[in-house]
Amino acid sequence: MNLSRVDHIGIAVKNLEEALSFYEGVLGLKAAGTEVVEEQKVKVAFLPCGDSEIELLESTSPDGPIAKFIEKNNGNGGIQHIALRVDNIEEAIAEMKAKGMKMIDETPRYGAGGAKIAFCHPKSSMGVLLELSERQQ
Repeated sequence: MNLSRVDHIGIAVKNLEEALSFYEGVLGLKAAGTEVVEEQKVKVAFLPCGDSEIELLESTSPDGPIAKFIEKNNGNGGIQHIALRVDNIEEAIAEMKAKGMKMIDETPRYGAGGAKIAFCHPKSSMGVLLELSERQQ
């Protein structure tokens, strides 16, 4: 498995517009637009930052994973996951499983920006929700 870089850091937010106001207005980053990913119950914005990006995630449903994350964090958002760029998502999943990693996704699924993604269970990755991400260049 070739991990080429940190693809992005996913940050759960209660309100995407308020978060964008901070990240764009205070930090000077510029969002590359927003996207709703229905199957994950999120609205996202990617903000390029050097070779990586910050992904802001707002839940579109009270039972979505981001809403649950915020609820578990006493109503606060925060870093929800770290995504690592891989060349071949299927090979990366197979390698992780062969190394004894518990996968949330044993087959790739659609991620924002057209990426193919799979999550590693935090119980197998030192308490961190890791996302493997394959994107077209």
